[in-house]
Amino acid sequence: MLARLATTVLLAAVWLNASADDHQHDHHSMHLAASQAWSRAMPPTAPTGAVYFTLRNPGDTADRLVGVKTPRAEKAELHAHVHDGDLMRMEHVEGVDVPAGGEVQFKPGGYHVMLFNLSEPLVAGDRFPLTLIFRDGGEVQTEVTIRDQAPEGDTGAAHSHH
Repeated sequence: MLARLATTVLLAAVWLNASADDHQHDHHSMHLAASQAWSRAMPPTAPTGAVYFTLRNPGDTADRLVGVKTPRAEKAELHAHVHDGDLMRMEHVEGVDVPAGGEVQFKPGGYHVMLFNLSEPLVAGDRFPLTLIFRDGGEVQTEVTIRDQAPEGDTGAAHSHH
């Protein structure tokens, strides 16, 4: 009888610990948010596009954006513009750090999401889902609005294609 009680207490402790870990994970991902997500309208034959947004982490734990996915493209990747001497070029990045209590701007001339092999053209006024994948915070979904022009206040240079 005592062995059965000890086993029950042990199993309950393991279950409570696992539940607490799950709750902390879910709570952390709720803090991460993308806002003002947009993509520039492209000609119907364009095979690529780019997405921009503001990523906020009001929580007290830093995280890292490690991937993206969308049904609008066969492949989506994190990219950045980097200075190479007097030139600027785009390159794939493995992840983007999001500081605790901070934000990261994804904008023309900086970080952005590249969309490859679009499933349909990027037409102004359309919307599509984008899923952001974080190292610790799980997945966060946002909606991207396709626009003819950058929103007011977005001062980055026009995006050219790879």
